[in-house]
Amino acid sequence: MSPHIRFATTADATSVERIENDADRLLIDRFHPEAWPPAPSGAEHIADPGFVLVAEIDEDIAGFVHVLEIDGACHLEQLSVDPSFARRGLGRALTDAATHHAAERGHSRITLRTFADVPWNAPFYATAGFVEEEPATAFHRSLIEVEARLGLDRYGRRVQMGAALGSGARHGETGI
Repeated sequence: MSPHIRFATTADATSVERIENDADRLLIDRFHPEAWPPAPSGAEHIADPGFVLVAEIDEDIAGFVHVLEIDGACHLEQLSVDPSFARRGLGRALTDAATHHAAERGHSRITLRTFADVPWNAPFYATAGFVEEEPATAFHRSLIEVEARLGLDRYGRRVQMGAALGSGARHGETGI
């Protein structure tokens, strides 16, 4: 069944937070950290500047994508799919919907930061048209500082990736 992708509402906040924490279990199982911070609240994601899209399957929230819009930058901050809905194309559908909507909002590029060598991170985004790039703005450099403070680099190389949006970008049907 195809997901219905729509904008998140405050009623979705609990599901968004649960999904991110459940999806983070995959990284915890891979890296075996001493501690892993809990996900930000779903309400924080929804309140941030930008937008959050959720994917519904049979009225269950199965995943979400959070895109920040800060200082003219468009940044895919978080993509999480409930592990019980994994391998059904939800990550791709949400990524396509996020890039489509970002382009509709007038952005020409979108960036993200991720682990280079985790199969469902950088290799996945590369199949969606993202390529590695150097952080060029103060906003992007600030993300590196946050990652360092969280100690994410101890689990593998972190990279910034970007993709062009607009007429040349890949876009799926979003239903939004």
